[in-house]
Amino acid sequence: MDAKYVITIGREFGSGGREIGMLLAEKLGIKCYDKELLGLAAKDSGIAEELFHNHDEKPTNSFLYSLVMDTYSMGYSTASFVDMPLNQKVFLAQHDSIKKLAESENCIIVGRCADYALKDTPNVFNIFINAPMEDKIARISRKYDCSASKAKDLIVKTDKKRANYYNFYTNAKWADSRTYDLCVDSSKLGINGTVDMLADYVAMRIKAISNPVEGI
Repeated sequence: MDAKYVITIGREFGSGGREIGMLLAEKLGIKCYDKELLGLAAKDSGIAEELFHNHDEKPTNSFLYSLVMDTYSMGYSTASFVDMPLNQKVFLAQHDSIKKLAESENCIIVGRCADYALKDTPNVFNIFINAPMEDKIARISRKYDCSASKAKDLIVKTDKKRANYYNFYTNAKWADSRTYDLCVDSSKLGINGTVDMLADYVAMRIKAISNPVEGI
């Protein structure tokens, strides 16, 4: 696989999306960035890492939307960035780090509107991982040793937060199949089977990039 590429993974809470991303990265011989991205953004921006964790995948007040998008399009050396609320600075710094990663290495980036940040970057494969609620409840119950009702509540609240964050910053709809190149139900093949299938998909995409079919 000589072509340069980045894989972004959106995921429902409890679908195994993060685990799939990590295992897929290992299989492909590349790095996977999830929470690790927060440390990189903190280092790049000089903003304390704790603040990235506090604002991670959380939407902000809608009246600030135009200010964010204007500053994002111009870069954040402008006066408006200096006066911007902290959560906006965190958003911009994180997306700048995502772009830097895409320029420097093949990698997988989990969540954080990475598909939007890289919408103008070539060879980005946008994947969304979902699963039936009963499977997500079982996974979260095992992971956090909690009841099914508590697991379901956590799933609903976490996915609502992710959807609000994604919908706000991208003007697209989180979990809408039209937003992604590939949507996968991880319950159909299991975690390892899904990883194998995605590895095959990436290989085919890379082959198509390297040897485009004429006349299509």
